[in-house]
Amino acid sequence: MSSKKNTAYRKAVEITDDQQLFLNIINRYIAFFTREIQKQSKNDTASEYPFVAMDTRQAYQEIKLAWDYMAEGHGRPQAAPPTFLDIGCGIGNVLLFAEQIGFDVYGIEKDQYPFYVASRMVGSKRISQTDILNYDQYGNFDIVYYFCPLTDSNLQKQFELQVENTMRPGAILIANYKRSSAIKDDPRFRKLHIDLPVWEKISE
Repeated sequence: MSSKKNTAYRKAVEITDDQQLFLNIINRYIAFFTREIQKQSKNDTASEYPFVAMDTRQAYQEIKLAWDYMAEGHGRPQAAPPTFLDIGCGIGNVLLFAEQIGFDVYGIEKDQYPFYVASRMVGSKRISQTDILNYDQYGNFDIVYYFCPLTDSNLQKQFELQVENTMRPGAILIANYKRSSAIKDDPRFRKLHIDLPVWEKISE
Protein backbone atom coordinates (compact mmCIF):
# COMPACT_ATOMS: atom_id res chain seq x y z
CA MET A 1 0.00 0.00 0.00
CA SER A 2 1.34 3.44 -0.89
CA SER A 3 2.27 6.01 1.76
CA LYS A 4 -0.40 8.28 0.28
CA LYS A 5 -3.05 5.72 1.17
CA ASN A 6 -1.55 5.15 4.62
CA THR A 7 -1.87 8.84 5.47
CA ALA A 8 -5.58 8.72 4.59
CA TYR A 9 -6.49 6.48 7.52
CA ARG A 10 -8.53 8.26 10.16
CA LYS A 11 -9.50 7.46 13.71
CA ALA A 12 -13.13 6.52 14.31
CA VAL A 13 -14.99 8.61 16.87
CA GLU A 14 -15.01 7.00 20.32
CA ILE A 15 -18.42 6.08 21.73
CA THR A 16 -18.79 7.13 25.37
CA ASP A 17 -20.81 5.15 27.92
CA ASP A 18 -23.51 7.84 27.93
CA GLN A 19 -23.74 7.76 24.14
CA GLN A 20 -23.94 3.97 24.20
CA LEU A 21 -26.91 4.18 26.55
CA PHE A 22 -28.82 6.37 24.09
CA LEU A 23 -27.77 4.18 21.16
CA ASN A 24 -29.16 1.15 22.97
CA ILE A 25 -32.52 2.91 23.43
CA ILE A 26 -32.55 3.92 19.76
CA ASN A 27 -31.80 0.33 18.76
CA ARG A 28 -34.88 -0.89 20.67
CA TYR A 29 -37.12 1.46 18.71
CA ILE A 30 -35.48 0.53 15.41
CA ALA A 31 -35.92 -3.18 16.18
CA PHE A 32 -39.64 -2.61 16.76
CA PHE A 33 -40.04 -0.80 13.43
CA THR A 34 -37.95 -3.45 11.66
CA ARG A 35 -40.28 -6.29 12.71
CA GLU A 36 -43.37 -4.34 11.67
CA ILE A 37 -41.93 -3.26 8.33
CA GLN A 38 -40.64 -6.69 7.37
CA LYS A 39 -44.16 -8.10 7.85
CA GLN A 40 -45.50 -5.61 5.31
CA SER A 41 -42.60 -5.55 2.86
CA LYS A 42 -43.45 -5.70 -0.84
CA ASN A 43 -39.83 -6.25 -1.89
CA ASP A 44 -38.90 -9.28 -3.97
CA THR A 45 -36.54 -11.06 -1.59
CA ALA A 46 -35.01 -13.03 -4.46
CA SER A 47 -33.20 -9.85 -5.46
CA GLU A 48 -33.65 -7.22 -2.73
CA TYR A 49 -33.73 -7.05 1.05
CA PRO A 50 -36.64 -5.83 3.13
CA PHE A 51 -35.65 -3.14 5.62
CA VAL A 52 -32.75 -4.33 7.79
CA ALA A 53 -31.27 -1.80 10.21
CA MET A 54 -27.53 -1.20 10.13
CA ASP A 55 -25.70 -1.41 13.47
CA THR A 56 -26.40 2.01 14.96
CA ARG A 57 -23.00 2.42 16.61
CA GLN A 58 -21.10 1.71 13.40
CA ALA A 59 -23.41 3.87 11.28
CA TYR A 60 -22.82 6.79 13.64
CA GLN A 61 -19.04 6.28 13.55
CA GLU A 62 -19.03 6.17 9.74
CA ILE A 63 -21.15 9.29 9.34
CA LYS A 64 -19.15 11.25 11.93
CA LEU A 65 -15.90 10.17 10.26
CA ALA A 66 -17.15 11.53 6.93
CA TRP A 67 -18.35 14.76 8.56
CA ASP A 68 -15.05 15.38 10.35
CA TYR A 69 -13.06 14.67 7.19
CA MET A 70 -15.07 17.13 5.11
CA ALA A 71 -15.07 19.71 7.92
CA GLU A 72 -11.27 19.78 7.72
CA GLY A 73 -11.53 21.00 4.13
CA HIS A 74 -11.29 17.73 2.23
CA GLY A 75 -13.54 17.12 -0.76
CA ARG A 76 -15.43 19.95 -2.44
CA PRO A 77 -15.50 23.42 -0.83
CA GLN A 78 -18.83 23.82 0.92
CA ALA A 79 -20.89 26.99 0.69
CA ALA A 80 -23.79 25.07 2.26
CA PRO A 81 -24.12 21.92 4.40
CA PRO A 82 -22.79 18.87 2.53
CA THR A 83 -25.43 16.62 1.01
CA PHE A 84 -25.96 13.05 2.19
CA LEU A 85 -27.80 10.30 0.26
CA ASP A 86 -28.91 7.03 1.88
CA ILE A 87 -29.64 4.43 -0.81
CA GLY A 88 -32.34 2.10 0.46
CA CYS A 89 -32.97 4.32 3.46
CA GLY A 90 -35.75 2.24 5.02
CA ILE A 91 -37.50 4.22 7.75
CA GLY A 92 -34.88 7.00 7.63
CA ASN A 93 -33.04 6.13 10.86
CA VAL A 94 -29.58 6.70 9.35
CA LEU A 95 -30.80 9.96 7.81
CA LEU A 96 -31.80 11.21 11.25
CA PHE A 97 -28.24 10.66 12.51
CA ALA A 98 -26.78 12.40 9.46
CA GLU A 99 -29.21 15.30 9.80
CA GLN A 100 -28.36 15.82 13.47
CA ILE A 101 -24.64 15.80 12.67
CA GLY A 102 -25.23 18.57 10.11
CA PHE A 103 -25.77 17.03 6.67
CA ASP A 104 -28.46 18.05 4.19
CA VAL A 105 -30.11 14.62 3.90
CA TYR A 106 -31.92 12.70 1.15
CA GLY A 107 -32.98 9.08 0.75
CA ILE A 108 -34.16 6.51 -1.76
CA GLU A 109 -36.63 3.82 -0.69
CA LYS A 110 -38.77 1.73 -3.02
CA ASP A 111 -40.73 -0.36 -0.49
CA GLN A 112 -44.04 1.38 0.28
CA TYR A 113 -44.30 1.19 4.08
CA PRO A 114 -40.73 2.23 5.00
CA PHE A 115 -40.94 4.92 2.30
CA TYR A 116 -44.03 6.27 4.06
CA VAL A 117 -42.30 6.24 7.46
CA ALA A 118 -39.13 7.92 6.13
CA SER A 119 -41.19 10.57 4.36
CA ARG A 120 -42.93 11.39 7.64
CA MET A 121 -39.63 11.37 9.57
CA VAL A 122 -37.48 13.41 7.22
CA GLY A 123 -39.87 15.14 4.83
CA SER A 124 -41.59 13.91 1.68
CA LYS A 125 -39.49 16.12 -0.62
CA ARG A 126 -36.32 14.44 0.64
CA ILE A 127 -37.30 10.81 0.04
CA SER A 128 -37.59 9.36 -3.45
CA GLN A 129 -39.56 6.17 -4.11
CA THR A 130 -37.27 4.94 -6.87
CA ASP A 131 -35.59 1.73 -8.00
CA ILE A 132 -31.91 2.21 -7.09
CA LEU A 133 -30.71 0.65 -10.37
CA ASN A 134 -32.64 3.26 -12.34
CA TYR A 135 -31.60 6.25 -10.24
CA ASP A 136 -29.30 8.63 -12.12
CA GLN A 137 -28.47 11.32 -9.53
CA TYR A 138 -25.67 9.67 -7.52
CA GLY A 139 -23.23 12.28 -8.79
CA ASN A 140 -25.15 15.09 -7.06
CA PHE A 141 -24.20 14.19 -3.47
CA ASP A 142 -21.20 14.76 -1.21
CA ILE A 143 -21.80 11.58 0.81
CA VAL A 144 -23.29 8.40 -0.65
CA TYR A 145 -24.29 5.74 1.90
CA TYR A 146 -25.73 2.25 1.61
CA PHE A 147 -26.13 -0.99 3.54
CA CYS A 148 -26.09 -3.76 0.86
CA PRO A 149 -29.65 -3.28 -0.46
CA LEU A 150 -29.71 -6.19 -2.96
CA THR A 151 -29.69 -9.91 -2.19
CA ASP A 152 -28.72 -10.91 -5.72
CA SER A 153 -24.91 -10.79 -5.79
CA ASN A 154 -24.61 -9.87 -9.48
CA LEU A 155 -27.18 -7.09 -9.19
CA GLN A 156 -25.46 -5.80 -6.05
CA LYS A 157 -22.09 -5.67 -7.82
CA GLN A 158 -23.72 -3.91 -10.79
CA PHE A 159 -25.26 -1.39 -8.40
CA GLU A 160 -21.94 -0.82 -6.59
CA LEU A 161 -20.11 -0.12 -9.83
CA GLN A 162 -22.88 2.21 -11.00
CA VAL A 163 -22.52 4.24 -7.80
CA GLU A 164 -18.71 4.31 -7.96
CA ASN A 165 -18.68 5.35 -11.62
CA THR A 166 -21.19 8.16 -11.21
CA MET A 167 -20.04 9.66 -7.89
CA ARG A 168 -18.17 12.92 -8.31
CA PRO A 169 -14.53 13.38 -7.27
CA GLY A 170 -14.35 14.71 -3.71
CA ALA A 171 -17.44 12.75 -2.66
CA ILE A 172 -17.30 10.11 0.07
CA LEU A 173 -18.70 6.59 -0.20
CA ILE A 174 -19.91 4.71 2.89
CA ALA A 175 -20.53 1.19 1.60
CA ASN A 176 -21.54 -1.42 4.17
CA TYR A 177 -21.29 -5.10 3.22
CA LYS A 178 -20.00 -4.57 -0.31
CA ARG A 179 -20.09 -7.67 -2.49
CA SER A 180 -17.19 -6.56 -4.67
CA SER A 181 -13.69 -5.91 -3.32
CA ALA A 182 -12.45 -4.27 -6.53
CA ILE A 183 -12.52 -0.81 -4.94
CA LYS A 184 -9.42 -1.62 -2.88
CA ASP A 185 -7.35 -1.63 -6.11
CA ASP A 186 -9.26 1.18 -7.82
CA PRO A 187 -6.95 4.25 -8.10
CA ARG A 188 -9.99 6.53 -8.14
CA PHE A 189 -10.68 5.77 -4.47
CA ARG A 190 -8.80 6.23 -1.19
CA LYS A 191 -9.91 4.40 1.96
CA LEU A 192 -10.33 6.72 4.94
CA HIS A 193 -10.33 4.14 7.73
CA ILE A 194 -8.51 0.84 8.13
CA ASP A 195 -11.66 -1.01 9.29
CA LEU A 196 -14.71 1.12 8.46
CA PRO A 197 -15.93 0.92 4.81
CA VAL A 198 -15.46 4.61 4.03
CA TRP A 199 -13.72 5.83 0.85
CA GLU A 200 -13.09 9.18 -0.80
CA LYS A 201 -13.33 9.37 -4.60
CA ILE A 202 -10.21 11.27 -5.57
CA SER A 203 -10.47 11.23 -9.38
CA GLU A 204 -12.66 10.27 -12.34
